[in-house]
Amino acid sequence: MKNNILIIEDDEFFKELITKKLFSGGFRILDAGDGQKGIEEAKQSKPDLILLDLLLPSMDGFEVLSALKSDSETASIPVVILSNLSSKEDIEKGLKLGAADFLIKSQFASGEIITKIEKLLK
Repeated sequence: MKNNILIIEDDEFFKELITKKLFSGGFRILDAGDGQKGIEEAKQSKPDLILLDLLLPSMDGFEVLSALKSDSETASIPVVILSNLSSKEDIEKGLKLGAADFLIKSQFASGEIITKIEKLLK
């Protein structure tokens, strides 16, 4: 197994799709269905990378990203936003808050994600 990837995503269908793709690429997958659980899981398991949706129950992805980046335990973990929000403002806000990359769900092939992740983990 390669690296641990934490997926913070509440859409079960999408999460399963990404999990299968990453698993077949040799990654170990951890997952959380909402922001609070995602923050707790990140602190506990110290994943190598986090895939973060922006539209989440209880707290949005921007709040999760801010919390992760302002905590010394999780600040160095690269976070890739994976969202259907695609406005220039959302992308800029995510990158300004410390995301390593911003992928729009509807605009990438699932193989692309593995390439991006491997690049970020080098």
